[in-house]
Amino acid sequence: MVRFLPLAVVTALTAAATAAITAAVSPLPLRAQGSLFTAAPVEQSRFILVAAPIGKGESAQLNIYEQRSSKRPCYSVSGSAPAVVNPLLATFDFTGICNRYIDGNGYSLRIGADDLGTRYRLSVVKTGSDVELLAVPTRDTSKPTLLIARTGGPGQDFLQLVMEPGWQLMRRQYGKKTLGHLYVFRESWPDAGEASTQP
Repeated sequence: MVRFLPLAVVTALTAAATAAITAAVSPLPLRAQGSLFTAAPVEQSRFILVAAPIGKGESAQLNIYEQRSSKRPCYSVSGSAPAVVNPLLATFDFTGICNRYIDGNGYSLRIGADDLGTRYRLSVVKTGSDVELLAVPTRDTSKPTLLIARTGGPGQDFLQLVMEPGWQLMRRQYGKKTLGHLYVFRESWPDAGEASTQP
């Protein structure tokens, strides 16, 4: 004699089997970027932030130079407010001596545990009386634009960007492995009037 299971039991068993199969074949959820990577300290004196001119110098972009060894200098600095940077690394093979970070592949914004590279871009903006490094929101324009560094005066040369209080450089880390990517880093969001500006 053939016995049939009640419809409710069949439905429950089918749902359980479907859930088990889905769990077995579905990929693990991706962790948020802020938890996937951590930030490791660096020796700040080995780095310099530079507003590097584009074209005739009417606009500029962020470059970061790192002095990896003392074999020969990667840059020199003269004057102040603004300080002019001579990128010496452009005149020799700097492999193993210097590092140069010139775009978003080499650096990004991080505040605390939040990796904000996809939500903010780092932009050098000339105001007429100064040159500023700003973190500008790319997705939600209601978010604040953050003032990170400034040169202290106008110019069209390679100019040193001096960080505002609370900002520093850190290096991206995955587990115990330190990566080449740099963070422009702050422990917490600045107060509303402390270090934010209008784009």
